[in-house]
Amino acid sequence: MRENVNEVLKDKKHFVLDMDGTFYLGNRLLEGSLEFLRHVEQKSKNYIFFTNNSSQNAVVYQSKLAKMGCNVEEWRIVTSGMVTVEYLKNSYGDCKVFLVGTPILHEDFKKRGIKLVDDNPDVVVVGFDTTLTYDKLCRACKFIREGTPFIATHLDLNCPTEDGFIPDCGAICSFITASTGVQPKYLGKPSGETLRYLLEYLSCSKEDLVFIGDRLYTDIAIGFYHGVTTVLVLTGETKRDDLEKSDVKPDLVVERLADLIPFI
Repeated sequence: MRENVNEVLKDKKHFVLDMDGTFYLGNRLLEGSLEFLRHVEQKSKNYIFFTNNSSQNAVVYQSKLAKMGCNVEEWRIVTSGMVTVEYLKNSYGDCKVFLVGTPILHEDFKKRGIKLVDDNPDVVVVGFDTTLTYDKLCRACKFIREGTPFIATHLDLNCPTEDGFIPDCGAICSFITASTGVQPKYLGKPSGETLRYLLEYLSCSKEDLVFIGDRLYTDIAIGFYHGVTTVLVLTGETKRDDLEKSDVKPDLVVERLADLIPFI
């Protein structure tokens, strides 16, 4: 096992870390997480965080990490919301967007040059909206029924917390799909759009990357489907029984992030 891990990780330059369930859980750092970051830096390698959670932005996540004793630069934090903004600009140009999202996501979209509207949108975008209302759902469904393209920041069904799971973006989209019969275009992990965004963001190749996370259908699937090395940690959603039943397989499995330290 040791030789296998060394062989897989020895030439990797960028470690793309999931956050909740991988680096921390709720508001608590998982044991060994800071030691992992220090070791990566000592080896002159790089790390960034990528979260599918679009309810917050990089500044908020930077502050959250700092409160847990982890001080990182803002550029090290990438979200599905950032990928979505780039996708909208590339695919729809100067479009008008009806956004189902938190006030923070609204502000982030506007700061990044996306025009948000309440009527006659060119695109409907749904994020992880912890301020969701029935009115927002009704308006999104109306626009989508009328033929407006339906985009989602990510496909996660549930968000892990210290008290258990809460409904995430994928669950909100399931409501809309049940009403309209329309499936969204999902971004975030495991989409190819997210991989392309990260390759450009880091100015690297697929061979330089490792995705590390706790979810098979997002963190691991992005590597499994696109030819990038992946490591599954068992500190979050996925348990060993889930792994045995899944067609999506990681390259490596460890109990926790810190278990990778001897091999980097």
